[in-house]
This record gives sequence, structure tokens and C-alpha cells, in this order.
Amino acid sequence: MLPTVDFCFKELMQDEKVRKGLIAALIDVKPEEVESTRLLPTILRKRHPEDKYGILDVLVQLKSGVQIDLEIQVESYEFWENRSIYYVSKMYTEQIKEGEDYDKLKKCIQVSILCFPLFKDDDKCYRRIALCDTESGKEYSDLMELYVLELSKLPPEQQNETEIMKWMRFFGGKCEEDFKKMAEKDEYIGEAYEALKNMSEDEVKRLEYEARQKAIRDYNSYMHSAERRGIKIGREELLKQQVKKKLAKGQSVEVIAEDLVEDVDVIRKIVDEL
Repeated sequence: MLPTVDFCFKELMQDEKVRKGLIAALIDVKPEEVESTRLLPTILRKRHPEDKYGILDVLVQLKSGVQIDLEIQVESYEFWENRSIYYVSKMYTEQIKEGEDYDKLKKCIQVSILCFPLFKDDDKCYRRIALCDTESGKEYSDLMELYVLELSKLPPEQQNETEIMKWMRFFGGKCEEDFKKMAEKDEYIGEAYEALKNMSEDEVKRLEYEARQKAIRDYNSYMHSAERRGIKIGREELLKQQVKKKLAKGQSVEVIAEDLVEDVDVIRKIVDEL
């Protein structure tokens, strides 16, 4: 099983040791400093009827009250920046009720583990994003943060890599050899590898995993088919507009076909429709 499939990722995060190791790597502390992690409901409630639901992959709360949303995305998502900001904002505002003080608000972190490049103009594979002064770069507040992990940008492996890089290589693995290699470098990744193996040997979970993969493939096939249909319709519409302009100039069907490098019968059919 591939840990980038959301079903598999969610199952891995059920293991508290795996959660602790990943979160420690993300916030750059030793795992023993992460006292506890608790899974929270992943549906962000609607305050008003017109509000939009938020459904998260994995939502974790630390003992300190810090909340971390862990999202994994295989296919390119056009408005991912908007989605991640929406989720972290909703997590933040849902912490207090009417009449409560703002000092109750705790840090909220949204983590995007992506299999596609989000920032296409650089090769940086991991970044932390926070509110800051756009001129001086001075941080305004760390109460809302976004971490972006772009697996497709992982550079060749180097010596003495950070813990988060090790986790990224694990998530970016494509075969058992890749997972096993990273498992040997870190006991928490080793726990994730064992959980992955156990999951793969569970017939029920394997069926769920395969069903999820099929759903992803079917969706992608549908979207690509729709895109191709859209391109075809767009080309046909463009051709009609070009023919219409040339007709207005008094050009014959034969001349139009020659100019547009198109079959005469195709042009004649368009003229008849017009």
C-alpha cells in the first residue's frame, strides 16, 4: 500500500507513536517532547446554514492545546491554497465561543503533504508559512501556520538529513524497499513501516484501500475525459468563429478551407450551420 493514498494515511495516523514521530519532525522537537496527541473529529461544524462544511483528513490536538490538520493530496488541486487557508482559519475560530476571551486561542497548524508541485517557480520541497510583515519579514503571530511538503520536489538523498526530510522520503516511497530503507533510519518511521505492512496483510483494509484507489482512478479518468471534451468543443467553437469572420469578408468555402488548413467538407458543414 502507498501511504499517500488518503485511506492508508488516515489508518497510519491512528497509531499514536506514528503521529508523535511525524508531529515532532514537523515542529522540530524531539518525540519525547510531544507529551500526547489526540485525534479530534474531522468535520468542522457549520455555525450558520449558509456556511461550508470542512472535512479534514486527520486532526490532532497536542496536550498544549495546539491543533494540527494533516492533509495528504495525490492529484493536483486548483485551489489548494484557498482550501488550506479556509481550514486553518475555521480551526482557529472554532476554538472559542461567544463571550470567551481571545487568550484562550491556541496555535493552529495546517499541514499539506502534496504529491504535486504547488510552488512551481522554485525547488524548495518544505516550507513553513506564517503571518509576517511583508517589508521587514518580522513575524506578526505564530498562532496560524501552514506547512507545505512537496514530495515531487525531493532532491537526491543526502547525509544527515532532518527528520522531516526522512518522513517525506517515507511518504514519497514507491515500493517496499523505499519504505524499509527509511524505517531503518528512525524508530518512529519504523513503526509506520510495520503498521503499513500489517495493513497490507489485512484483507478487509486492502479491499478498502483498493476501492479508494479505484475511486481516485475513476475520478481522474472522468476529469481527463471532460477536459478532452472541453478542448474539442473549444476548438470547434474557435473554428466556427474563424469561418464566420472569413465569410463576412466574402471568402469562398474553398479559400477558407485552404487558409485554415481544414477539409472543405468540414468548412461547408460549418457554413451550413451558420
